[in-house]
Amino acid sequence: MDAFIWVGAIILFLIVEAAIPGLISIWFAVGAVPALISALVGGPVWLQVVLFIVASVAALFLTRPLAKKYVNSRVQPTNADMLIGQDCVVKETVDNLQGTGAVAIGGKIWTARTEAEGEILPESSIAEVLRIDGVKLIVRKKA
Repeated sequence: MDAFIWVGAIILFLIVEAAIPGLISIWFAVGAVPALISALVGGPVWLQVVLFIVASVAALFLTRPLAKKYVNSRVQPTNADMLIGQDCVVKETVDNLQGTGAVAIGGKIWTARTEAEGEILPESSIAEVLRIDGVKLIVRKKA
């Protein structure tokens, strides 16, 4: 009877894994296999549960870093990422407190904010693009 429960658990975990993107429950399916083997050879329920927990945790800790590295590591750079590190010209005074600021780079005008609070970049000054935050460029005065 216990074997049917573990087979059902394996099937359930695999269905959840197939239905949800990303690795969610595969480790529990792996953990249920030793518990199923224990049930088939007549092991007590407490041993089955312990094997399930130990094998699931072991599978999680042994494979999760590799899974994160290879499954979710595909960051797709955009054309806008090419702006990072480049110089731009301040077209409208950049003042975070006033909520103003625009810079020109690559023939386009971008809304801009400074990295440091209180830093004001006057019009016509040169700034460096540090990063992109939504649709705003985060800049600092070019030294």
